[in-house]
Amino acid sequence: MPTIAVLSMKGGVGKTTVTLGLASAAWKRNWRALVIDLDPQANASIGLGVESPTITVGDVLSDSRPGIAQEAITATTWGDHVTVVPSDASLERCSHQAGPLATQRLRIALASIPRQQDVVLIDCPPSLGEITRNALHVATIALVVTEPGFFALRGAQQALEAIDTIRRTTNPALTRSVLLVNRTRMTVAEHRQRVQELEEFYGNLVSPTRIPERNAIPQSEAAGMPIHAWESPAGTELANLFDTLLDDLVPGGSRG
Repeated sequence: MPTIAVLSMKGGVGKTTVTLGLASAAWKRNWRALVIDLDPQANASIGLGVESPTITVGDVLSDSRPGIAQEAITATTWGDHVTVVPSDASLERCSHQAGPLATQRLRIALASIPRQQDVVLIDCPPSLGEITRNALHVATIALVVTEPGFFALRGAQQALEAIDTIRRTTNPALTRSVLLVNRTRMTVAEHRQRVQELEEFYGNLVSPTRIPERNAIPQSEAAGMPIHAWESPAGTELANLFDTLLDDLVPGGSRG
């Protein structure tokens, strides 16, 4: 079961947008997609139409009761195939819980969920803290989202080093790391320069897919709609890009 942890070193780079874009591509294919919202801002949950959840991912990480993770899976306004383990602001308290298994809590909780999904997408908080490390301990793919800015190279290096450490020590199933450049404007010289730097330094770790900055993204998110359902030229452009990205991350899957 491909499990994609979508992470970033800082906020404002469009990490949740990428998570929802991949969920939209899965939605278009009628894949069974589970989104796990590990960001206390809960933007992925809200984008999926869930604003007042009964059980949240914070409960899952705090409660060792068997079955709590299954109970937390919540229906979304996107239809039957896309579900979410929602978040809220209380998740922030979980990031300070100590103990020898502090970074294994999500893995332990998810072990009781039947493997019924075609893809699992984990929206991480914008840091490499304990909650993000929980995600990396269950992921098979780490998708590092960055923007074409001055600090992109350094931030990507820190993220990839953390991923490699977890792969070597506790999660050998984390077999792939991908850098995705988001919010690009390739007509801007600065953006072209930063993308070139990332490609020169990281080679084929950098996804050839570039996600441009388009107004269709915040518009569809505000409407609680998958980008694949947003009928505009920009919506179609973005839908095709997220289709290509999902094809790359989960090769062999059918577009339906």
